[in-house]
This record gives sequence, C-alpha cells and structure tokens, in this order.
Amino acid sequence: MKQALDSKVLSVLEDKIQLIKTEGGAIYLVGPIKLPVNLYGETVEFKWYCWLNCKEVTEDFERIIDKLSSANLAEFQQSSVLVYGDFEYAEDAIIRMHSICHTGDIFGSKRCDCGYQLKKSMKMIQEHGTGALFYLANHEGRGIGLFSKAMAYVLQENGYDTVEANEGLGFVDDSRNYSDAIQVLKAIRQKPVTLMTNNPKKLNALKEAGLEVSGRQPLWGDVSEFNEKYLQTKIKKSGHLEEEDEGTCPND
Repeated sequence: MKQALDSKVLSVLEDKIQLIKTEGGAIYLVGPIKLPVNLYGETVEFKWYCWLNCKEVTEDFERIIDKLSSANLAEFQQSSVLVYGDFEYAEDAIIRMHSICHTGDIFGSKRCDCGYQLKKSMKMIQEHGTGALFYLANHEGRGIGLFSKAMAYVLQENGYDTVEANEGLGFVDDSRNYSDAIQVLKAIRQKPVTLMTNNPKKLNALKEAGLEVSGRQPLWGDVSEFNEKYLQTKIKKSGHLEEEDEGTCPND
C-alpha cells in the first residue's frame, strides 16, 4: 500500500507550485529553482522552472504530487524555462523559444545550428541582464519526433532538403505549437518582451496570443559546409527572415 505524502515534503513543495488553467485542463508550473550553469567557462546563476500538462484541474497539489511516482514521466517529455535577472518586473527582457534538438543540443551536431543557438541565446540573455530561455520538449525535428527525425536525416543524405524530408514522411514542414510556453510566459511576466528569432511563425504565435512584443533580436552564427543547405532551405521554403546586411543565413 502506498504511503501518504509526508506533510513536510508537501509544505516545502506547495509554495513552489503554480496552477495555470488551460482550455484542455491545466499546466502545473514548479519553480523558481536556483540553477548555476557553466556558460562559456563562467558560472552563471539562472532560475529554472519546469511544467507539466495535466487534464485534472485542482489546487490540491498533494493529489498531483501523489501521482508522480506512478505516472512514468521519464517516458514522456516535459518542457521548462530558464530565467535570468528580474524577469517578472524588469522593463526590458529578451526571450528565446528554443525547440529541443537531441543531436545539436546534446551531441553538438553540425548538421544544424541548434546547439550554437542554445548557448548563444543563454549568453545574450545574461549580457542583456534579463530574459528567459524556453526549452520546448515536444518540438524535436520541428514536431516530428526523434525517431522520425532520424529517418528524415537518411532522406537528407540522399538528396532531400529538410522540408522535402519531413513531407516525404507524411508530415507538414513545421507542426510546432507554442501555446503551453505562451501560457507559462504570461504567468511569470506581464510586461513586453523582445523575441530572439528569425522565424516569423514564432513571432506571430506570441502576437496572436495577445502578448506585447517590443522587438525581434536576430540570432546568427555557426554557418558551415554541413548546415549551409539546411539554413538556406529555411529562407527559401520555410519563410525565415534573412538579415540582408549580414549576408548570412538565419537560425530558427
């Protein structure tokens, strides 16, 4: 028989949990949590939040916590956000909506520029003084998943570009959804944000959700022989914004 949740454990956790109601249920946001990060050899302290989607809507957080040990969450993905500075109240903050990239973020793959983007955006947030990096777990391969992405890579090695490979597997070019991240952003900040991206779909998603976007910050770099076609496909087929005065390719 499962033991009841220890009252001390509950008292520590419940002040760090926030309920965000959604159309389909709820988002449970836990944090902030101190997270010292090794950023280019310097230790930088961020504040970290993680969230969980759930159909059950309750402010009885003991019910939610009690289900964790049997929910097999390790078999599913959860997203999170890394916050720096006085993100809630500062007048000017920059954010990045970063889609998970197993190969780029973890292994440092040069087939894309995602690993570079991840570190560079964190550094830009630190240098700016206030910002947040949203790490979106269900966005692998623009929403097709890691296994499908591996098959898409096989197609790319046989002449397909990124869009053609996704569509050849029966997917649309980009099926990513930002609604959960936007709900979390609204919960932790009410003031305008500047978005780091060259992807107009990300910019439009924020604006259509009623968020005040004060500007867009391009994110450039790590162009190589391995990802040049990938980056050009973003411009030519996926509608990414090219920075004309730079003469380089955009990141997503």
